[in-house]
Amino acid sequence: MLSRTTIGIAAASAGICFIGYCFYFDRKRRNDPDFKRKLKEKRKSAKHQKSKSGGTRLPDLTNPEAMQRFFLQEVQRGEELLATGDIEEGVEHLSNAVAVCGQPQHLLQVLQQTLPPQVFALLVQKLPSVGARLAMAGAGGAAGQGLSPDQGVIDEIVD
Repeated sequence: MLSRTTIGIAAASAGICFIGYCFYFDRKRRNDPDFKRKLKEKRKSAKHQKSKSGGTRLPDLTNPEAMQRFFLQEVQRGEELLATGDIEEGVEHLSNAVAVCGQPQHLLQVLQQTLPPQVFALLVQKLPSVGARLAMAGAGGAAGQGLSPDQGVIDEIVD
């Protein structure tokens, strides 16, 4: 029979061989000239796929609790993304929040005071497309909660 030390030595050597193979494979992979190109393509396609899918799913527009949860979640995500410097995605989430807000004019006034003018202008530009997406998602009956046609566009930005 094999002794306990022999089994321990065999297990340790197998582990060392496995770790050595991992280092070898990683070095070979990183030194491959096509690795960086393939990695960039993969990341670009993943980002494109994410933006193509719309990024966020709209909640059930007839359920007030789901709408409130969605509103709070979108405001939080928007603030986090703006804080990290991802302006486009942050504005997208904030515009979703404005679209489902019960009092969009009040929220827009608050955002105008707290956001930089360039970011707020981008938010105002994005509102019509988000309103249209909400309407396509079946928000026609819930337009009273979100943006109505006369609320969707801000004619003037006051500094």
